[in-house]
Amino acid sequence: MPKTQAQLFDFLAELGIAVKTVSHPPLFTVADSQALRGEIPGGHTKNLFLKDKKDNYFLLTVAEDAEIDLKQIHHIIGASSRVSFGKPDKLLDYLGVTPGAVTAFGIINDTAHQVRIIFDEALMRHDVINAHPLTNDATTSIAREDLLRFVEATGHEPLVLKLAA
Repeated sequence: MPKTQAQLFDFLAELGIAVKTVSHPPLFTVADSQALRGEIPGGHTKNLFLKDKKDNYFLLTVAEDAEIDLKQIHHIIGASSRVSFGKPDKLLDYLGVTPGAVTAFGIINDTAHQVRIIFDEALMRHDVINAHPLTNDATTSIAREDLLRFVEATGHEPLVLKLAA
C-alpha cells in the first residue's frame, strides 16, 4: 500500500526536515502549475518516469521548463538502451503515484529500490525545490539539501547530472 501524504510528512518530520505545503486545485500539467507562480517561490519541478529495454526504471526530476532529449538521455543516465515512458501501473507499483502526480517524493514508496532517481543540476541550483507531496492537489517546498537527505533516507542514492539541453 503506497504511503499517504500524512505518512510522507511524518517521515520528513522524523528526519527533522521542515517543509511548507500549499493546497490548490489538482494540477495535471506544467502549464496548470505555472498559474501559481508568484505564490510559491523556488524551483518548480517536472518529473519523467522512464524505463529502458531491460526494465530499468528512472525518475528524472528537472526544472519545469527543462527540455529533455528523450532520444539521447539514455547516454547520460546510464540506461541500457533508449528510454520510453514507464507504464502507469509500474508508476503506481514503484512510486505509489498516478500520472499527473509524479514527484521526487514518490521515491518513499520504492522500498524495493527499482527506480534510480536523478535530479537535473540546473534545478538543484535553487535553494528551495517544489514538488507534489504524492498528490497533485498540493505543492510542498523543501530545501535542496533536505530533498537530497530525504532521498538518501529512503535508501536511494540521489544523482545530480546535467539532464537538460
